Amino acid sequence: MPGQAVFQDRTDSALLRRSFRKSLPSAVRGDGAYLWDANGKQYLDFSGSAAVNFIGHGVNEIVTAMTDQARGLEFIHGSQFTTPIAEQYASELLQFAGDNFREGAVYFCSGGSEAVEAALKLARQYQVEIGERQRTQIVSRDQSYHGATLGAVAVSRNKRRREIYRPMLREFATVSTPYCYRCAYDCTDGCFNCGQEYAAEVEQVIADSEDTVAAVILEPVSGATLGAVVPPKGYLEKVAEICRRKEVLLIADEVMSGMGRTGRNFAVDHWSVTPDILVAAKGLSSGYAPLGALIISKKVVDVIASGSGSFIHGFTYSSHPISLAAGRAVLNHIAQHSLVETANSETDGSIAYTLRENLGRLLDLNAIGDVRGIGLLWAVEFVANRASKAPFPTETNFCGRVAQAAIARGLLVYPVQGCVDGDLGDHILIAPPAVISKEQISWVVEQLVAAVEEASVRP
Repeated sequence: MPGQAVFQDRTDSALLRRSFRKSLPSAVRGDGAYLWDANGKQYLDFSGSAAVNFIGHGVNEIVTAMTDQARGLEFIHGSQFTTPIAEQYASELLQFAGDNFREGAVYFCSGGSEAVEAALKLARQYQVEIGERQRTQIVSRDQSYHGATLGAVAVSRNKRRREIYRPMLREFATVSTPYCYRCAYDCTDGCFNCGQEYAAEVEQVIADSEDTVAAVILEPVSGATLGAVVPPKGYLEKVAEICRRKEVLLIADEVMSGMGRTGRNFAVDHWSVTPDILVAAKGLSSGYAPLGALIISKKVVDVIASGSGSFIHGFTYSSHPISLAAGRAVLNHIAQHSLVETANSETDGSIAYTLRENLGRLLDLNAIGDVRGIGLLWAVEFVANRASKAPFPTETNFCGRVAQAAIARGLLVYPVQGCVDGDLGDHILIAPPAVISKEQISWVVEQLVAAVEEASVRP
């Protein structure tokens, strides 16, 4: 029938697929920056799957650490035991997070969505324990994404992922995200003043709430929904100052930007910002096992410890020993191989610097409006008209075209639509593992140029 969706035959798989409209190859092996499918085709993983893999595929020492842990103890429940691996890894992760989290604590879970969910509940409990029971609101930002659980979706503003669930959600206030390519304010001074204007939105929302805001949650560097937008200097510092002054907790969602991805241990370190709760996942285990974490400041921990004495929350697989073994081994690998330094795009000669310089070549293409990012987290935004910055029509799915043309060339990128207003706007996310070579980067950019040119001429 006209207009009826065409679905592929699903009899060849028992999986509830992410999409029944396309057939996916079966991945069977990974090594370094490469993946291979069951047919032997090689792919360069230029997106780290989904900004997950940071240390590279196929690192044997991670698998060995997981295997050794499984031989000794595969699982305990956190209400009955702690474990040596949990204690050791939590201590090392606090040290990695820096002085702001000294004498703080870590809460482990199975991924970013769970970690955000736990952070929202912890922020609420903190406010209750200090006598601020009226503080029930969470302020987040437009064009943000914080996870797939209902609580995380409630504070996210990825239109495509939340619209169908809106009747099930509690709606919270949001503020604009600094997005200098499409700035709502004056960017003529290098974006400092516009950053202050965006920060002022946070203060106004808190004031309008009449002391009912418990926390502000933000991605220090935007993730997939907006695409690697780096905040203007002074913005995060001002938001942090507002939160401290208004007694509102600051939650930094570093699921995508943390664990060295931006060339610092965590992205907030670029601006010396000290959140009350830091959320980590993805690069935490580099994809070797499901793992997420809350890294919690001493201020918050002390309130819970000296108050009710218990975080009213829990997951069965919190602090799963095998996942923690993977995470601890990844953390050790990052340090041993200086991968945070490798991801610093300000260091001349680093892999991240080479990536930044090579990606700049893409701006010669008419279909590319913006190349933005930091470290090993970048995005390329496509436009139908560079002068007006007009996006392609949604139905064109230009980023999807580019991604498919890239896949045909053995290159994996992460296409996303909606960066302009939730519907319009196409970009690809780029987040390669830190083990990518300069030669591979040069090859990748050649393939991307060809993929964009092919997508541009396709009817």
